[in-house]
Amino acid sequence: MSELIVIKIGGGEGIKPDAALGEIAGLVRAGVRVVLVHGGSHETNILSEKLGRPPTFITSPSGHTSRRTDRETLKIFEMAYCGKVNKGIVETLRRAGVDAVGLSGIDAGLWTGKRKSAIRSVDADGRTVVIRDDLSGRVERVDDRFLRLLLDDGRTPVLTPPAMSDEGVAMNVDADRAAAATAAALGADELLLLSNVPGVLRDPEDRSSLIETVSSLDEVRRAAKGRMKNKVLGAEEALSGGVGRVVIGSASGASPVADARSGCGTVFEGAIA
Repeated sequence: MSELIVIKIGGGEGIKPDAALGEIAGLVRAGVRVVLVHGGSHETNILSEKLGRPPTFITSPSGHTSRRTDRETLKIFEMAYCGKVNKGIVETLRRAGVDAVGLSGIDAGLWTGKRKSAIRSVDADGRTVVIRDDLSGRVERVDDRFLRLLLDDGRTPVLTPPAMSDEGVAMNVDADRAAAATAAALGADELLLLSNVPGVLRDPEDRSSLIETVSSLDEVRRAAKGRMKNKVLGAEEALSGGVGRVVIGSASGASPVADARSGCGTVFEGAIA
């Protein structure tokens, strides 16, 4: 069986995926099976502003940051993630000769899980409040059988949130952890999490403080701030699910995929305590 890689390209401000998409096309032509997962946070923010519903975010007491997702926000989220970003990536890959198929996690029930019934958030005054109407959750199950049917037929899945809750309601999920769940379900050889940072930094303001090789999970957990916490959690979940290697790296540069595969970034591999 040919090599299988799951690649997640972030949707933050400043990320231009063209170089990575060109590399993915090259990998597919070389016989590597690729599943691409992408975000779309910056495009969602832009669209939210244009539609008069500026984005808001939730920070949990432990420091995890996520988008506040009510029903109207979810509609905007789907317009950006499933529409503009997903179809733009599929168009680019197909133009490069890749038989790309764009799907959200709700299509065919690809990603399912439990919606959070209550979310604890720290407000502007430092008080902890409970939010009960947020449409967000976590991917707990991946329909790997359907993805394998696509892969075995020579297709390249291009996946994006949202996912489907157990109650049949669309919900926002973290794309890094969704990619990790997908990589584990497929038994991927490698998971690359590419975004607008070079990896896990000991000092978020100092890019030279990169943790290159993870020898201690406690160290990267302490260093991870904001949305990086989700990437580290995703890396841990992928490794515990049997993925051989995870790299958190940059989506920038002329060859971000090759760079990450050669070890540029924060590398998680093997048994880590």
